[in-house]
Amino acid sequence: MTSDENWSRRSQAARALGWVDQSPRAVTPPIHPASTFLRDPDNQYSSGYSYARDTNPTYDQAEALLCELEGGAAAMLFASGMAAAGAVFLNLAPGDHVLAPRVMYWGLRKWLMDFAVPWGLVVDFIDMGDLVAIKAALRPGQSRLIWIETPANPLWGISDIAAIAALAHGVGARLAVDSTVATPVLSQPLILGADVVMHSATKYLNGHSDMIGGALVASQRDEFWQGLADIRHDGGAVLGAFEAWLLLRGMRTLYPRVEAACRNAQAVAEHFHDHAEIVEVLYPGLPSAPDHALAARQMRGGFGGMLSLRVRGGEARAIEVAANVKLWSRATSLGGVESLIEHRASVEGPDTPVPGDLLRLSCGIEDAKDLIADLERALAIGIS
Repeated sequence: MTSDENWSRRSQAARALGWVDQSPRAVTPPIHPASTFLRDPDNQYSSGYSYARDTNPTYDQAEALLCELEGGAAAMLFASGMAAAGAVFLNLAPGDHVLAPRVMYWGLRKWLMDFAVPWGLVVDFIDMGDLVAIKAALRPGQSRLIWIETPANPLWGISDIAAIAALAHGVGARLAVDSTVATPVLSQPLILGADVVMHSATKYLNGHSDMIGGALVASQRDEFWQGLADIRHDGGAVLGAFEAWLLLRGMRTLYPRVEAACRNAQAVAEHFHDHAEIVEVLYPGLPSAPDHALAARQMRGGFGGMLSLRVRGGEARAIEVAANVKLWSRATSLGGVESLIEHRASVEGPDTPVPGDLLRLSCGIEDAKDLIADLERALAIGIS
């Protein structure tokens, strides 16, 4: 696609920015598995490629598409979402102060407590829905980063990106947003003032549960961005060429997949909202959700494909329900075309803020009526 065409991001995603392999004129981008590239007779690299720990043509295509979808200045792929997130924190210095959410992806929360804090970062875990608490927790001259996740896994609270960006910038800190669940289909944090967006590309960006990857997108190419590039290069947390190709393949169907997942999640949430066997439905798309108005203002086209159900009868009952589904797959992760169900507290352990009766649901692209019927059948088993 030429730059003078005003195509929508949906169209650019479907066409992978219109890139064509010029030699065979193939409409599907190829994989470049090479780890090293030829040097020119004059000792230069006119191709722009030298070694795949720096860059690779297959990375370029996926990074360019994601950068366009997020409205960023630069994008960078990593070997995993954790590698991408970790790079942001490792780009700080011991003694720097960081604010992170009380409710967030447990793997990163554990890494912060087990590695980042002993390394020297000063981390406070804050309710990111409370702007007054965030402002009070900031330390001018020491706070360097606010990290938010919105919607926040697995309770799906929404953080006000624009307001938190203003608070961060007011004390000279950066705002990084984990937008894995929202995806650029529903939200573009950089446009709202964030400095960096992180994705676990394993999830919705890829969407087929067949690769592990992460990504960062920045609002500008600056010293902080160069630091992230150095961390990826020096630490070797690069994505494989095949995984990068799978990611690009996945992003071509990102819009229809996310839209279908949103429709299914909305239908499931509405169906079980007043259900006798459900204590609470956690989903920002419900008008009764505490963050619904903020979500409606900040997100567009839907409220995400993730929701959680709190099952009446407690933890044992919730585990029983998860064990009795047939269409839903009982597995971890999220964002694939298949619907997944998981008892989240079993994964996160005794220190989790997640209620024991909570089941996390990742809605795929199946028929919503079938997903609802399967949950109804599982809930009915064991009721006397």
